[in-house]
Amino acid sequence: MAMRIGTEMPSLDGATEWFGGTQAHAEELAKEGPTLVHFWSVSCGTCKENLPRVAAWREERRAEGLRVIAIHMPRYEADTDVEAVRDAIAKYGITEPCAIDNQHKLRDAFKNDQGYVPAYYLFDGEGKLRSFAAGERGLDMLSAAVDRVLAQARQELATT
Repeated sequence: MAMRIGTEMPSLDGATEWFGGTQAHAEELAKEGPTLVHFWSVSCGTCKENLPRVAAWREERRAEGLRVIAIHMPRYEADTDVEAVRDAIAKYGITEPCAIDNQHKLRDAFKNDQGYVPAYYLFDGEGKLRSFAAGERGLDMLSAAVDRVLAQARQELATT
């Protein structure tokens, strides 16, 4: 069963490797504000098409508080080649912490039972799931939710 809206962000335990940061760094990042966790795979054409847009959100919305964490989830045996993943991380400019989920422990923790890639999980500043989208139009479906969550975070900052 899929994660329900309002569910706490799962632990990032179980990655076989990390690039661009450590598990502790990624978990600290998530505590700093609204966080987009995106699952992708080197064999996924739609993922590759959407990675520049994720990077643009990461850069353009960082000042508004958006944090981004990547999770590479292999779909096929060939996708477990860590060097190929490292090359893709460099090619597509993934500078956020990126977990390598070769044992699908993070997929299971996020209840991504169908193994969707790309898959996008948006958590608010309190670490609660606010939106989920997957597939080719996932980012389009998530855009308004990102706006709402960031607006809420700004409002909460203004009242403290």
